[in-house]
Amino acid sequence: MDRRLRRAPDAEWVLMYRLGLSRQRIADLVRAEPTTVGYHLVIARRQDPGLEPAHHAAAATMAGPSPMDVARMEEVIAWITAGGRFPRERSGDKGERSMARWLSERRREAADGALDPAYREGLARVPGWEGNSRAAAEEARWHDRLAQVVDFRAGGNDWPRHHDYASEQEHTLGVWIHTQRYKHRRGDLAPEKASLLDAAVPGWQIGRTRGRRPRV
Repeated sequence: MDRRLRRAPDAEWVLMYRLGLSRQRIADLVRAEPTTVGYHLVIARRQDPGLEPAHHAAAATMAGPSPMDVARMEEVIAWITAGGRFPRERSGDKGERSMARWLSERRREAADGALDPAYREGLARVPGWEGNSRAAAEEARWHDRLAQVVDFRAGGNDWPRHHDYASEQEHTLGVWIHTQRYKHRRGDLAPEKASLLDAAVPGWQIGRTRGRRPRV
């Protein structure tokens, strides 16, 4: 696992994405969490609107998944077939979590119209595998909100508030960060997301200290 704190967006990861590699493939190659790579790519796409079209164009010209990638797909399909269910991202088993992330990435590519035909043909053997495209969209929205909070803080602002806010943007981001804190206290926030928040916006769990009303 690459635990170095990289400045977002990482130029190497952005180049790999521009050349057509998927988020999951980049994560596999650099040994980083897909959520971390996804966060960097959200920042990069916001800075360069031409990045996404360039990625899709490059991906369309690639030869397709490598034998190792196809073997991974077959492993996931065999697991689903044997167990009669889809892998869970919050499973206590590391291997199951890895397969869940792999499948989530394929759903994201399918939703974007960028799924390789080899994957589409193979996964067609698993009825309903695309059914969770809403989850993929929510995952993308989570990363976008994190990038917005990073920008908000970088602009010299205190933590965004979900009440007594100065703008709709602050309200939106305040509700989002408040929700992350609530989920974290309940143990419902995925560990990889908590780690990404720790790295991107240190102090997110505490929030505002200035002007906070004293507890009674």
